[in-house]
Amino acid sequence: MPLYEYECFLCGHRFERIRSVADASSVNCPKCEGKVRRLLGAPALQFKGSGWYVTDYGKGNGGRSTALAKTETKDPASTSGDTTSKPAKKPTDTS
Repeated sequence: MPLYEYECFLCGHRFERIRSVADASSVNCPKCEGKVRRLLGAPALQFKGSGWYVTDYGKGNGGRSTALAKTETKDPASTSGDTTSKPAKKPTDTS
C-alpha cells in the first residue's frame, strides 16, 4: 500500500498515512479535524530484474561511471606543490 502525505487547510499540519489506492474514505487532520489535501511527492523508483546492475544506481559520483572516475584521479607529481610547468616537447621532423 502506498504512503500518502497530507496537509491541513486550517492549521497547516503535515502528516503521512498508509492507505489503499482504492480507499475512497476522507481523511481529516489529526490535530484539528480540519479538511486536508493530498500532496504530491516523488516516488521511490528502483529497477529490478536482469539487465539492471547495482552500479546503475546513483552513488554520488555525479552520474559518472566508476571506471571514468578512476581515470580522472590526479597524478601524484602534480599535487606535490611543484607549480612550475614542464616545457612542451618540440615535434621532430621525420622527412
